Amino acid sequence: MKKNLLLFAAALAGTTMLAQTPRLSLYEEFTGETCPPCASTNPGLNAILSSPTNTPKIIAIKWQVPIPSAPSNTWSLYQTDKADIDWRWRSSSYPGYGYTPAINSAPSSKIDGQEATVFGASSSHPANLNNSVISSAQSVMSPFAVTMTRDWDATGSAVVVTVNIQASMNYTATGALMFRTVMVERLVTFSVQSGTNGEKVFEDPAIAAFPTTVNSSGKVTSMGQSIPTAWTNGQTHTFTLNCTIPAYVRNKAEIAMVGFIQDDGNQKVMQAVRADKTPLTNDAVAVSANVNATCSNTISPNLNIMNNGANAITAMTITPYIDGLAGTPYTWSGSLAASASTVLNLGTLNTPTTAGAHTFSYNITAINATDFNLKNNSAKITYVVASSYQGSPVAEGFVVSAFPPAGFTVINPNSGTAAWSRVSNTGGYMLTSDAAKYDFFNNSVVGDQDELILPPIDLSGSSAPELDFDIAYAQRNANSNDKLEVFVSDDCGANWSSVFMQSGSALTITNPQVTAYTPNTTNEWRTEMVTLTGYAKQVLVKFVTTSDNGNNLYLDNINLYQSSPATGIKSQLKENAIVAVYPNPASEQLNVRVNADGQQNGRISVINNLGQVMIEKSVSLNGGVNVVKLDLNGYSTGVYSVIVNTNKGTVVKKVTINK
Repeated sequence: MKKNLLLFAAALAGTTMLAQTPRLSLYEEFTGETCPPCASTNPGLNAILSSPTNTPKIIAIKWQVPIPSAPSNTWSLYQTDKADIDWRWRSSSYPGYGYTPAINSAPSSKIDGQEATVFGASSSHPANLNNSVISSAQSVMSPFAVTMTRDWDATGSAVVVTVNIQASMNYTATGALMFRTVMVERLVTFSVQSGTNGEKVFEDPAIAAFPTTVNSSGKVTSMGQSIPTAWTNGQTHTFTLNCTIPAYVRNKAEIAMVGFIQDDGNQKVMQAVRADKTPLTNDAVAVSANVNATCSNTISPNLNIMNNGANAITAMTITPYIDGLAGTPYTWSGSLAASASTVLNLGTLNTPTTAGAHTFSYNITAINATDFNLKNNSAKITYVVASSYQGSPVAEGFVVSAFPPAGFTVINPNSGTAAWSRVSNTGGYMLTSDAAKYDFFNNSVVGDQDELILPPIDLSGSSAPELDFDIAYAQRNANSNDKLEVFVSDDCGANWSSVFMQSGSALTITNPQVTAYTPNTTNEWRTEMVTLTGYAKQVLVKFVTTSDNGNNLYLDNINLYQSSPATGIKSQLKENAIVAVYPNPASEQLNVRVNADGQQNGRISVINNLGQVMIEKSVSLNGGVNVVKLDLNGYSTGVYSVIVNTNKGTVVKKVTINK
């Protein structure tokens, strides 16, 4: 009996000696901000890597390589971490790590330092990564168990990392054995593409590596911490790194630390580990501001402030700014718990009375302890002072490159990446290549609202004013429920009434599109006409979008006018005449193209911004396309309204004359 027990103990000891540790695989993607295939590949890749099935098996580092070229923006992900990235992907002669096979295209990848084909993928292109490949890589047992813990330093300017490595079997490396530590940001969102391929959202990009050795030319010559090359079962090794946070980090709360053991003799990664993002100790966030339009010399801003830290905020100072000029600081005290938000009202503040757009912003300082993340302590919003109302019609085709157009105001309360913008690749009924766009496709904040406010206008007259506009929209899928509304205010923005609303399938014009939508045929556009009953007076009008992260909306040829104004110029738009003016801007001659649905008489007028009639010409129109040429000699530089009036209706267009 005793002999049998000894044999069992020996067998158990032998099993322990040969035991290995489950692996957490490392996926390195070599992608790029100027690489068009990367932009189309990365969303699907990110979905696979972040699926609940795969997160226990694999972690990622995205190296933003300069393939096919380096982004010119100095704040791009590549340019800010250029030295580390270049070492990781380039050949040993650069000097670089010298992966074999070499990294010579993007996007490409390594799994645990090897080609993805080793684990069953058809190629190392990230599009070929799947659950089976990930499971195959993760099933290879590791000779090491690794833990990595992290802490913020006392000022939030560094991450202190403690690494503990334990061998689960005897192991001897084939070359230098290195533990490499890379700081990543789990999510980076730019408001403007950092390269040229349109990507604005990045997951797990490399931010910095620790430790590194740099030569006199600023090139990294080595990366990582040397660890013993020979290990016995149960042997441990512990070390600590102080990882200073680079100034270019976008959001400290998104920082994670990825570590991995790599045998440089065969380039295989033996084990990986991640200390994921963690809340900052103290972090006040200026989420947004809300300021209504006003006719008076005062505003009363509401501020949305969030505690993104682990500690409660008990005090803070808020400094307001109007048009960049600081106001009296506001001192707040109380208790704002971790992850909680509050809305604060700063009371009545004086505002300039100059008509048009103004800005309000605020900055948070002096919270109860040092704020670890000062980059999110400010918020800004534009508001309208409606101290005067234009008498001429609003006729906007977005042909001038400046955006928003003169007199218009864009309101983006949360300063998000998605907002109203101008595009030059499509236009109403494809008659021009200019339009306004709202980017629902990249707005992942469901419920986010943004506004496009028209110039204050006097619509006084004998009948209800008219608003018409051309729109194009496609859903992302059948359940997408993006919304477009039109609101009117006759009390300077204190109260708004909805006069138009469409969402989801009622708003869409074409079939759902899984990629970002751009209309490219005439039948993807339609004209909406809204009668503003009860608003023959001075009003503000705004378009408001509410995001469901669906697909893009395009808006063009906005016409807002009084059908029987005091000037006596009839201005009643109908869908049976489509008008384009070109070139725009114009200099010596303007072409007015009228697509009429039948023979009819008409009149073309050109009105300056004072409401004076500069040109008035009677025309006879045939069914189909008619082009009328207008001589602009003698007219000064400025913006003019072109009014095409027929017995079937009227269209108003804006044109810029440059001399």
